[in-house]
Parts: sequence; C-alpha cells; structure tokens
Amino acid sequence: MKILVTYASAGTGHFKAAEAIYGYLRFQDEDIQLKLIDVLQKSNILFRNIYTHGYAFSVSNLRPLWALGFWITYIKLFKIVIKWLRFIINRLNTKNFATFLIKEQPDFIISTHFLPSEISSYLKRKQKLNSKLVTVITDFGIHPFWLADGTDIYIVATDITKQQLILEGIREDRIKVLGIPTESKFLERYNKNALFEKFRLDEDKFTVLITTGSFGIGPIEEIVDLLYKDVQVLAVCAHNRRLYKILKNKNYLNLKVFGYIDNIEELMAISDIIITKPGGLTISESLVMNLLPVFICAIPGQETQNLKILAHYGIGMYPKDIAAIKKIVIDYKEHPDKIRSIKENIAKIKSPNASREIWNVICQGSIGSTC
Repeated sequence: MKILVTYASAGTGHFKAAEAIYGYLRFQDEDIQLKLIDVLQKSNILFRNIYTHGYAFSVSNLRPLWALGFWITYIKLFKIVIKWLRFIINRLNTKNFATFLIKEQPDFIISTHFLPSEISSYLKRKQKLNSKLVTVITDFGIHPFWLADGTDIYIVATDITKQQLILEGIREDRIKVLGIPTESKFLERYNKNALFEKFRLDEDKFTVLITTGSFGIGPIEEIVDLLYKDVQVLAVCAHNRRLYKILKNKNYLNLKVFGYIDNIEELMAISDIIITKPGGLTISESLVMNLLPVFICAIPGQETQNLKILAHYGIGMYPKDIAAIKKIVIDYKEHPDKIRSIKENIAKIKSPNASREIWNVICQGSIGSTC
C-alpha cells in the first residue's frame, strides 16, 4: 500500500500534524510505501516564497487586512470568484506536484492543508488519479478553502466542526470526528519530579508556561513582568533572540527563559497553565497534555474561530488586555478547583490517538481498505 502524507509549509501547524501522522504510520506495517511531502517544495520558487513568507508577514503585520480577506471569502459572490482565481493560480504554480501525484498513483493521500487537497481533487475529477483522499482539518473551525469535492473523508476536531461541514453541504458519512493529530511525545507519561530537577525549578510553586510559536511574538515581556512575583514563569522565546536577551538580563528569581527548543512537551508536563496563541495544533497538544490554556494574540479568522469553539466547551480564556491576564492566573492559582473543573471539560474533547484513528479509518474499510 502506498500512502502520501502531504502538507504545505505555511505556518508550522500543518507540518506538525502531517509529521505526527507520518510518524505513527511508519511503524504500522512494513509493506507500507510512505512519503511525507511538502506541496510547496514541488511548486515554483516565487509561489513558494509568497505562500510561506506572505502568510507570516500578513498575520504579523497586516492583521486587519488579513481579517478582512478571511471573512470576504465567506461571502457567496466573492467565494465563487476567489475559488476560481485560487484554482487558476494554484494549478499554474503546482504543476510539478500534480505530475508527481500522477506518477506516484498512491492508494491514499492524507492532506493536512487545503492546497494539496485541492490539487488532488482536481486530478481525481479529471480521472488522472485514483487515490482515496483524506483531508485532515487542522483548526477547530471550517474555512471554505478546506472544501474539496474529491475528498473521501474529512477528519475534524469536534462535533461542532462536523456540524459546520454539514452546513457546507458535506455528507455526514464523509466526516470523522477524530481530533487534530499530535506527535507521540505528547502522549508519554513524564516523571515530573525529575523534570523539575532537570530545569532547576521549584515543584511547589504554581507554574505558568508562556509560548507563542516559532517567532516568539506578542507581549511576552509584559506578561512576564506582571507575573514573575506571584508565580513561576517559563518563557519560550523561540527564534526571537532579542526577546531572549531582554528576559535573560532581567535576572528574575521566578523566571526561566528558553530560546528555540524541541522539548516543549517537558515544559508542558510541569506547568499548571499555558499562555499561548490559539493555533489548532498548539491547542490540540495542550489538551492532550491536560494543560489549561489562556489565549493571547489570536490571528483574526481561523484562530478566533478556534476560540469560539473552545469557549463552547468551557475551555480557555481570552483576556481583553494584559492586566486581565494576571487576574486570571492568580484566580487559577488560588482556586485549584476551577482548574480541575476545566480539565474535566478537556477530557471530553481531547483526542490523544488521532493518528491511530486515521490509520484505523484506512484499514477498516471506511474508504476502500487495502490493508
């Protein structure tokens, strides 16, 4: 059986979800021919750079414009025009990816981004591809870009996400509520005492983890200044070297500063709450680790949709200003019963075994098993 796990390197979430699925599948059957493919690496260089750097620049510097563009795509008239413009632009710039798919003729394509789903669907309609297409939606809400006629099964995070798809005209039998895939390291049980010792932290103190993705954006410094006297703070600056130097130079007693790390799961394991952006993968990782989220710096559109759906389940808070963050943190510190209550809500929707369930969908015949 040949399986392609595809994604687009626009933001880290799509890649991390694809990597999680790939990491699980490669240990399931020695007869699987498995490849992990970035659609943008098989597009022309100009398109690739606009897609990746344009996204990062827009969500960081042009948020009002990004929000306007996001919501315009929901308007019926604009939706039709934009759909065809996108189709033409994507077809012209991803010919190498299309040629690759036709040559490979995989049994299954698992896509964690709408671009490879769109191209695969087009090839299926033209009868140039016979693959079964599994589209894994990596946010809790649904944007029209995710809709692809050739998708055999949609994998979604929650029942609300499923209902949104049904409202968009997708048949219920084509939707599986399995969650957003996370890497296996988030499923491990960690020795917290050993981790507190490893990071030289006080295990008796209320611990807050602050992380906002690979760029270390947002008011991290201001939040640290607000919290360090009352709680133990773990601040992850990622690639933001300027922020790292600023925080290190403060020499706060209750502060541990980290640059780019690949063991965020260890910090999650010893934290009481996490202050972070509401990206789909970050949320999924936090929920799997039973970690209470407080959200900041939501990207208008997909991340504000995530907030609304999480709020429906009684999970996460999105303070209106920085000052409110301290009140929330202190309230959780002084009322552990509130944390326990929210963790009960988390237990109802977290999906620690999403990658395994996707494999089961393939193997159990839901979409033409070849196992």
